[in-house]
Amino acid sequence: MAQEARFLTGSTMGHVIRMTLTGAAGITFVFIIDAMNLFWVSRMGDPRMVAAIGFAFAIQFFSVSSGIGLMIAATAIVSRSIGSGQMADARDHAASAAVIAFAAQILMAMLVIAFRFEILSLAGAKGETLQLAARYLMLTVPSLSWMAVGLIASGALRAAGDGRQAMFVTLASGTLSMFLDPFLILWLGLGLDGAAIGLNCSRMLLMVVALYFATRKHDLFARPRLAAILITLGPFMAIAVPAILTQLATPFGNYILTTVLSRFGDEAVAGWAVVGRLTVVAFGGIFSLSGAIGGIFGQNFGAKKYDRLVSTYRDAVVFCIGYTLIVWVVLLALRTVVADAFALEASGRDVFFAFTNVGAGAFLFAGLFFVANAAFNTLGRPTWATLLTWLRDGVLTLPVAVWLAGVFGAVGVIYAQALLGVVLGIAACVWGWHFIRSIGSAPPKVDLKTRRGLRDVNRFRRR
Repeated sequence: MAQEARFLTGSTMGHVIRMTLTGAAGITFVFIIDAMNLFWVSRMGDPRMVAAIGFAFAIQFFSVSSGIGLMIAATAIVSRSIGSGQMADARDHAASAAVIAFAAQILMAMLVIAFRFEILSLAGAKGETLQLAARYLMLTVPSLSWMAVGLIASGALRAAGDGRQAMFVTLASGTLSMFLDPFLILWLGLGLDGAAIGLNCSRMLLMVVALYFATRKHDLFARPRLAAILITLGPFMAIAVPAILTQLATPFGNYILTTVLSRFGDEAVAGWAVVGRLTVVAFGGIFSLSGAIGGIFGQNFGAKKYDRLVSTYRDAVVFCIGYTLIVWVVLLALRTVVADAFALEASGRDVFFAFTNVGAGAFLFAGLFFVANAAFNTLGRPTWATLLTWLRDGVLTLPVAVWLAGVFGAVGVIYAQALLGVVLGIAACVWGWHFIRSIGSAPPKVDLKTRRGLRDVNRFRRR
């Protein structure tokens, strides 16, 4: 058995906590720095800049989410190979996935840049705010290709069970931003341009550090070869395409909510921008949880230890409930302090308080939704995750948001997000539990493309 298969023994709750907290430490730190980036921009005294970042975030969220979908696929295919003791295959998969992700994000960046004005206009951006948001996108979207490679390398580290070094990857990029952002934004007076430059630098460092740990410390990457890339492409994309579609549903829903909210003015959008940053900071542990358990699921599935899949799912749900309740209490206690720090006024303040009072509590059910999707994506049912996520964000978000915004005003957008999170979160959690429990008696079949791809990898290596 490969030495890297660390999740096949020991307490599954221990693995869930260790991988989640190390991931949360890195992710939360980066998102805190991202929120501070918005804070430094708000110190410029121009609410249009804050609103511009809010609009740009709604668009850039698509590209970031597609990169996360690629990382999910890489983690799944690499962890399965590690769990079954096929380290040579795991190295080929990791290297090929990085090349594929880089190319995919370049194409995504070209599309976003080409149509940035049209997309932002549809979201409700106007006048100077539109111009600022478009410039910010043009400067920051290309570096998402670097970030994608870093995410693949970080996912490979998690697939191998090394959450600590995966944490150091995000800590390194966040530390750079912590010092660079205020220098560029305020001291040099570059404003949004300074925020964009700092973001690009942090993404470059993320890629460099992740590749260093994955290649030098763990030897998880083979040398990229065209033949190996072509062999990996089929099984990788069989997971990546539905995973990307699943990930894109969330920014689509966020885009719709931003569009509905834009009718209430720049102050409301500024409050929404703060909510977006605070969500990923406060609930970094939940976002990390969905990524952390993917590697645990994958290794035990590859080793056919199906009973450990059940305990991993159960422990992830318990962790999610406890974590969310603690964070909700903290947010309620600090809501006025945070609103004052970001100089939120009028409708922006109302939107923010609606999140801390209601939206944050409902995030418990959104966390259960993420746990179920992680199981579906890793264990051969990625289309189920796609179906659930698009039902929530693509089908139901607009009518529910328009309805509740008509009743409650700008804060109705927060209530809509919370209501859908509760209903779909419960449904996904129950569905995921029944799916996990059925695996021991009837393991899910890996799709035909994945099986054929794995056979081709072995045939290629023998040659």
